[in-house]
Amino acid sequence: MENVFLTIFDIFNFGLLIFLWWFTLKNYNALPQTIPIYFDFKGKADNFGSKKYSFLMPVILTVLYLFLVFAVRHPESVNYPIGITEKNEDSQFLIMKIFMRWLLILVMGIFLNIQDYMFRYSVDESAKPRVPLSTAILSLFASLIVVFIFVGIFK
Repeated sequence: MENVFLTIFDIFNFGLLIFLWWFTLKNYNALPQTIPIYFDFKGKADNFGSKKYSFLMPVILTVLYLFLVFAVRHPESVNYPIGITEKNEDSQFLIMKIFMRWLLILVMGIFLNIQDYMFRYSVDESAKPRVPLSTAILSLFASLIVVFIFVGIFK
């Protein structure tokens, strides 16, 4: 059952990565030559660049995806907040495998939201992000708190 659950996570994460590439390629030709590439905390663009920058998010996310896939496949190479012993090894590795996959979903969601906002803002300066960045960052922090609780429980 554990492997089925983790495989579903993996398929979903890979699907999100493919979706980001598809979304970028689909909308690339419709973008103006200059697009917003940096936003302030209020959501206003304050730096612009060539539309080639639209590929920055998918490239960064692909590198991050490959790094996290490596980390999940080699749990012994990851740094843990507690010492790993033979007694807690299985539970700590499982917590890490689940958390890394969950973290990847959150990060991919943030990247997709930013890419969508960047594309919509390119044609309409009154566009708003679909998910506020503060909500996304709070979800990351909440996830970290939850994983440290589980790590503490199963140490």
